[in-house]
Amino acid sequence: MYIVQIASECAPVIKAGGLGDVVYGLSRELEIRGHCVELILPKYDCMRYDHIWGLHDAYRNLSVPWYGGAINCSVYCGWVHGRVCFFIEPHSQDNFFNRGCYYGCDDDNMRFAFFSKAALEFLLQSNKRPDVIHCHDWQTGLVPVMLSEMYKYYGMEYQRACYTIHNFKHQGMGGVETLEATGLNRPEYYFQYDKLRDNFNPFAINFMKAGIVYSNAFTTVSPNHAWEASTSDVGCGLGHTLHLHRDKFRGVLNGIDYDFWNPKIDRYIPSHYSKDDFDKKFDNKKALQERLLLRQEDKPIVAYIGRLDNQKGVHLVHHAIYYALNKGAQFVLLGSATEPAINAKFQHEKQFLNNNPDVHLELGFNEELSHLIYAGADMIVVPSNYEPCGLTQMIGLKYGTVPIVRGVGGLVNTVFDRNYDENLPLEKRNGFVFYQSDNQALESAMSRAIDLWNYSPEEFRQLAIQGMEYDYSWNIPGGEYIEIYDWIRHKW
Repeated sequence: MYIVQIASECAPVIKAGGLGDVVYGLSRELEIRGHCVELILPKYDCMRYDHIWGLHDAYRNLSVPWYGGAINCSVYCGWVHGRVCFFIEPHSQDNFFNRGCYYGCDDDNMRFAFFSKAALEFLLQSNKRPDVIHCHDWQTGLVPVMLSEMYKYYGMEYQRACYTIHNFKHQGMGGVETLEATGLNRPEYYFQYDKLRDNFNPFAINFMKAGIVYSNAFTTVSPNHAWEASTSDVGCGLGHTLHLHRDKFRGVLNGIDYDFWNPKIDRYIPSHYSKDDFDKKFDNKKALQERLLLRQEDKPIVAYIGRLDNQKGVHLVHHAIYYALNKGAQFVLLGSATEPAINAKFQHEKQFLNNNPDVHLELGFNEELSHLIYAGADMIVVPSNYEPCGLTQMIGLKYGTVPIVRGVGGLVNTVFDRNYDENLPLEKRNGFVFYQSDNQALESAMSRAIDLWNYSPEEFRQLAIQGMEYDYSWNIPGGEYIEIYDWIRHKW
């Protein structure tokens, strides 16, 4: 198959969050399976050009219709760690992608509406005819609309659109000007409820809803999150639309890159290990204690790695620190706050706990340190309010670091409670799960984990090894996406 990914990110050249990792990881897996994959991305001024090999002109003078005229673009091609990527650079006074940032501008909706239009124009004018166009998140939600309503009449009638939602919270909004700029026009047509009109704002079109309505198939990043989005407020107002289009909706769990996250080959940790020589993990625990000036005692280390914000259950992260210390454990935190008030709170905690030899709070993000924490900690806590997929718990499992998670989103699809998951035999369980969002629920799961470490160390060791046996690479989701691609090619 010939597959084109259209996205606003691709790690490591453009990475603001998990979206970039998914776009790269899925593309790589599809290529390993023998498919031809190309990526179309914006050419940001602030992207990591040092991760692009052989950047060169690929298509000059790409004329993209925009409002009543056209914007001229240059398209560059380069290889990002083996992936063929095309970067679109518009030459316009709007400076769509010369902002020193990926997101956060007042005109983000128009920036990415233009990018979606330009990506389709590039495919059209360069005579590229992929079997499947796979677009991601709200930034490319208009691609299936323009493909279905415009470009199929220009010679792209056989191209099929798959659309993946990574985060329902950010949906992208526009008005009549978006329709006018892209050439869709006809507001009386597109502002109908069953088309692009936002479910709650009759004066706005919703980019994410557009992708849902017009794609041939759409997915989100775990089966449980698909169910949550369809049946609860996790869908952020799109629940009815998801219900109407449920026949083409599916949850596909993200994968992680085991060439990068793997304690057998990890270049950031001092001692390599696997499930067959698990005891070498202790060398990394000792190194972690030394690096962070923790007390050199045989205590369980509980870790948290991730953003400090409301989505991640920041109130429970805070409580976990003190509960772990009260239980005689050590606690290591690595994360950056997304709001000033949360940052101030954890800066205060860092100063307050500064002389405690059993805790270290690292406010910010450090890639090298994150690997050492995964390898050196005994447990990792993931108390999210909602979590579409979650990579932290899957990385923790690979490193034999037992996850303690809240039972939401993809956490439910990857972590199976040692005591209570009756659907699996004991030898298949891999962590601890709690469901409520209060302190008592968190304490119950943490208590079970820490007590098992203290009083039944062999059973804890076995639980950690069972977690390492799970395969959360891109192997399984890669196969599921190929099934979806085949389905939309033959169904439509």
